Amino acid sequence: MASATRDERFGEWPLKRLMTEVVGSGTKSAADMTRAQATEAFERILADDPDPTTLGAFWLANRWKHNVPEELAAFVDVMDDRVERVAPDCDPVDCGANYDGKGETAILGVAAGLVSAAAGVPVVVHSGDRVPTQKQDAYKHVLDELGVDTSRSPAESAAMIDETGFGFYYQPAFNPAIHGLHGRRDQMGVRTFVNTVETLANPADADVHLGSFYHLAFAKKLCETVERADSASFDRVIMFQGMEGYDDIRPGYTKVAEWHADGAFDDFEIETAEYGMTFDRDGLAVDETDVAGDSAQITESVVTGERTDGFADAVALNAAVRIYAGGGADTLDEGLETARDVLASGDAADVLAGLRAH
Repeated sequence: MASATRDERFGEWPLKRLMTEVVGSGTKSAADMTRAQATEAFERILADDPDPTTLGAFWLANRWKHNVPEELAAFVDVMDDRVERVAPDCDPVDCGANYDGKGETAILGVAAGLVSAAAGVPVVVHSGDRVPTQKQDAYKHVLDELGVDTSRSPAESAAMIDETGFGFYYQPAFNPAIHGLHGRRDQMGVRTFVNTVETLANPADADVHLGSFYHLAFAKKLCETVERADSASFDRVIMFQGMEGYDDIRPGYTKVAEWHADGAFDDFEIETAEYGMTFDRDGLAVDETDVAGDSAQITESVVTGERTDGFADAVALNAAVRIYAGGGADTLDEGLETARDVLASGDAADVLAGLRAH
């Protein structure tokens, strides 16, 4: 029997046809894909089926068109079929910051996660290594600088969370299909929908997701994506306008969005001045040639109590959001009080020591 052709393996909608008849037909005539079309498209992409030129055109057409939640949910479900998910015994807060990192200001999420873990609210972070398009420093690189082993299997990452309260999952280990697109994504020069869906991989099978956005409309779209994705297991999503698109609270004004599985959606604001904090963006800047190294030094000096400046305030506030998201506090104010108590106690430094020893 002759081997199956590519079309027979997938269906009737190769990317070239989708470009011609659906997403790439023109600025006024382009349409959204059906769930089935989006599913087949991403299955083809992850199987390395499309011609590179067609794939690039397809990604760019979707960027211009703007993907709707139904399409994004289909992409998430296709990705989920290929994710190696290993859940710890505890239920951590899933921190899925943009994988392509930061390049100007300190990465505060590791320090904030250590504080949250010490407060009894476990945290899991996940990232790749120089993910396109920005290919900047991310969670992995700060942990590497701190001497924490990031080359772990998903099972080892789950054990890490249960033993320390803080865990890291490495994209090539738990999400190899998405990692396999690295080279093609690098040639695009702009972000694609893959940058969005990879943050929702949820390798620890957490109930709560913490993420970031540039505009509130995107937060609403992502929450609707979670609602529509068959594979998404989140019961609660909290997102905020992060610095450089990362999951670090901005100085000054930050919009926060909160979604629950019953469909409830709300938003509120954080004003750092209301908490007596005076740090600004320039005060959180680091050496752009060594963001991870500087962020690691800041992390250690804050959790050991050596720093009590604006970085310590920023870490406490970001930890408060994680504590609140994970149910360790009923309000952000209560979470901030807990975070400050943890920093004063030195318990977060013990969590860091545990990570290094694990």
